[in-house]
Parts: sequence; structure tokens; C-alpha cells
Amino acid sequence: MSKTILIITNSQDLHADLVAARLTAGGHPLFRLDLDRFPRDFQTCQRHAGGALHNKIRRRSDEHWLDLAEVGAVWIRKPGEFTFLSDELAPQELAYARQEAEHALFSLLYTLDCYWVSHPLALRGAQWKGEQLKRAARMGFLVPDSLTTNAPDEVLAFKHDLAGDMIFKSLSDPMLAGGELEPEQRSNGGLGTTIVDDDMLGNVEAVGQLHCHFQRYIPKQYELRVTVIGERVFAAKIHSQDDARTAVDSRDMSAPIRYEAAQLPDELRRRCVAFVRSYDLHYGALDLIVTPGGEVVFLENNPAGQFLYIEQLIPEFKMIDAMAETLVEGALCH
Repeated sequence: MSKTILIITNSQDLHADLVAARLTAGGHPLFRLDLDRFPRDFQTCQRHAGGALHNKIRRRSDEHWLDLAEVGAVWIRKPGEFTFLSDELAPQELAYARQEAEHALFSLLYTLDCYWVSHPLALRGAQWKGEQLKRAARMGFLVPDSLTTNAPDEVLAFKHDLAGDMIFKSLSDPMLAGGELEPEQRSNGGLGTTIVDDDMLGNVEAVGQLHCHFQRYIPKQYELRVTVIGERVFAAKIHSQDDARTAVDSRDMSAPIRYEAAQLPDELRRRCVAFVRSYDLHYGALDLIVTPGGEVVFLENNPAGQFLYIEQLIPEFKMIDAMAETLVEGALCH
């Protein structure tokens, strides 16, 4: 009997919708846990008895429980804010309920001995940009000169030492945490990668308010988005220099720039996979620059980054199928 694939995400995740549809069409057992409906719409039970551990979960609307010993693979996709049966909890009651729900959920999940894409501890360990740059350089990638600081004088000294332009970019979220707020609470729509001009330097004292991340600007011939899904590698060549809107930050999807499949040199392909594997991850989305001189420069790895938009722009990639197949293959091995 095939083992169950557990998808942990939220109810608004199109990636999960499409992969789940592929798995269901293939007849693979599937359980989806939407965190924005947990624990309101779910029940869990973890019991230690006689030296043995028993874990199970079900939707409140279901009669039957899923024994988590039947789970062969887990795909963690997107977070979600917990919801509860009552929407009238007092602030302290709600804070405590969230803490207890998180503890109960992860006490249950961390006992699973299965294939993960990817384990939450591995995901957390892989997300820190400063550590990524150190690791990438150790593994043979070129990395840009970088500075993270809340000391304005350090920013000025860093800029003085650079031969060319300096960029600012967010360490955590280019949406500036706006996704965590209601629309009416947002004061800014976000800030992409930006070349720091004289006006911004004139306001450098603002850096004292919070840590900011700066890098030497790297001229580009084109960019690469290298997505590793299990043993599969998809390299998208992004012609970001074709449009002024994407020349500095290719994430402006209003610009109709070209995306095309690229064949990576074997050594670069192996290095990208090795970088992802070094964190014990089975998924990663690396952002690389290829300079006008042909040098490859590492920017970052997104341990749970988006891939659907890449498949939409390069339909032959079949990344939804690749994720479904990776989960099935992983489940068969456990």
C-alpha cells in the first residue's frame, strides 16, 4: 500500500493546489493540512503508552483518523496564522492558544521519520543570508561584497570602498512585512533591490533605526534562477537587461522580459545541487547573476521559494509534475 503524502501549507496556496491535483489524479494517498484552518478544522492526538508513540490526525468533518506512521513524505510550503473554534478569545487566551497549538503540532510532526521537502529545522537553518554568502564562497561561488549593519558610518565607509554602485535590498521580505497586515494597515507597498543614490545616502542616519543590507552592484549579462526539486534541476535564463524595469531587480513581473530554459555546465549544476544538499534540503531556488564577462555570481538561495511562475513562463519545465513525482518517490523509500 502506498504511503500517504502530507502537504502542510495554507488554504490560499496555488502551488499546493496543483501538486495535490497531480497526486490525486495518480491515485496517491494525500492529506493536506492548511495552517490557517488549524486547529479549528482539525483534530490531532499524540499518545505515549507502554513505551510506544501513537500519532494521528483528522479533519473534524471526517470519521477516520490518519495514523501518521502511514506518512511517507511531507511537503512544507507556506505558513498560516492559526484559527480556533471560537473567534471571541481574549488577547491572552488567543496568545496562549497559539503557543499551545504550535507546540502540539510540531511535537507531532517532529516525530515523523519520512522524506521531507524540507524539514522545518533544515528550512530555518538555510534562510540566513549572511551565512548563505559565507557557505557559497566556501563552495566555490563568487559572492558580492556585502554589508549588514545598523551603523550609518559603516554604510558610508562601505560605499567609499566600492569601485561602483551600491544596492540596498531586504534581508527578509521585499514586501516589508506588508503580507502580515490587513490592507488598510499597510503604509508601503514594498521595496525591491535599489541602487543607493545620493539622496538616499543623504538620509543614511535612518539606518540607525534598523539593520539594512547593502551589496556591491554586479553588472549583469543575464540572470539564472536554478530550482532544485529532489534530483531534478531546472535552470531558467532571465533576460533581465532587456527592460529598464528589471535591470536592477528582475522581480518586476509587469515587464515582459524573456525567460528560457538554460543548460548549466556540469560543474555549476553539481555545485548548485551540493549547496542545497549541504543544508539537508530537497528543494532550493538559487538566484545567480552571469556578468558581461561570463562570471557566475551567487546572490541567494530560497529554501521554500516560488516555482510556479517559472513553469508558466517556461512550460516545458513541468515543475508541478516534478514536485509530485519527487514526493511519491520519497514516500516509496520510507
